[in-house]
Amino acid sequence: MVRGGRGRGMPGRGGMGRPPFNRPRVMMLRPPFDLILAEPAFPRCKPAPDDTALTQALLKRHAELCPTPAEQAAVLSLVTKLQTVLDNLVVAPGDFAACQLEEVRQVGSYKKGTMMAGKNVADIVVIMKTLPTKEAVEGLSNKVNEEVNKLMRAEGVGNVSSACHERGFTVTAASSAVRVLVTTLHHNLRKLEPEVHLEYKVISSHLAAIRHSRWFEENAHHSSIKVLIRLLRDMCARHSGLEPLTPWMIDLLAHHCIMNNPARQVLPINVAFRRALSLLAGGLFLPGCAGLPDPCEAAHARAHTALDLPAQDHAAATAQTLLRVVARGGHRYVLGLQAFEGGKDISTEITVWDGVVVSPLAPAYHETPEPMDTDDKEEDGAQDGVAA
Repeated sequence: MVRGGRGRGMPGRGGMGRPPFNRPRVMMLRPPFDLILAEPAFPRCKPAPDDTALTQALLKRHAELCPTPAEQAAVLSLVTKLQTVLDNLVVAPGDFAACQLEEVRQVGSYKKGTMMAGKNVADIVVIMKTLPTKEAVEGLSNKVNEEVNKLMRAEGVGNVSSACHERGFTVTAASSAVRVLVTTLHHNLRKLEPEVHLEYKVISSHLAAIRHSRWFEENAHHSSIKVLIRLLRDMCARHSGLEPLTPWMIDLLAHHCIMNNPARQVLPINVAFRRALSLLAGGLFLPGCAGLPDPCEAAHARAHTALDLPAQDHAAATAQTLLRVVARGGHRYVLGLQAFEGGKDISTEITVWDGVVVSPLAPAYHETPEPMDTDDKEEDGAQDGVAA
């Protein structure tokens, strides 16, 4: 008899009737080491180093990345006219019968306040009550172009042009542009046909953009977050290994680096910038890492899963290289304030900093075809790849 009074093989607790190892395996996602979160367990032995030079460089680069007042005014003027026309079509469409509009929402960097200098483009999402056929998008584009031109001529400020694309259409003025992104109500998604309507992925991404803008407005309105977003976007645009990072990933990363700390206080921009590079270098966006949860998607969704495996590997390797350059005092080159001698790309070429050689890391991920399983035996007696 065994403990508990049940005989061996009885279908009770611990018996043979219930296999003890039939539980499904659960994948454990682990976060990378974060010195900010671990600081209570690792108190400093000496004062923090003087980071004044890095802070000044970050603020100087951000000033260069901010759009000028003239650029902001040009985008604001066009967005206001376009918003007025679209709102009128929602409330009183009149004889316009190409489609029916439900709602108009501003999204993207213009809405979030993170627009970059030289990129005078705003985004507006139009939610249709009807299905978003290509003919409906073209009809809406022509109507908007006509009405906006009427407003432009009334003010004597020139004309605009409109061009359709796979996401909707773009209204372009002399020094600014607005992308009108078309989507539909959620219950219409299952009715989409690829040959007739806009693509399902495109429609879904525009609905996600509305959720992203709403979340950002409620949670990431602090100015330090917007400063870090501009700096990270500029750095990603200049280094090929970081280019696959989407604006939404950068927004979540900046918010995490600024706000997520034991004191729940806004971190200085120099600390947050180093933290962002350290997290990327430590594998924040690598497989098996907890990454950053997507607050606008279903539970357990991770933002970095939109990247394929080579992109995840390349981003981590590039961040490790740039972090080593920053540690040797090369932050001006990482930020783009100064070009390296000979036009070298510090993220892809070997550089030397005060006698320390910094070389880019080789890819850790290689796509290799998996061997095919076969039951055929070798005629010479070899089995399972091992000679007999």
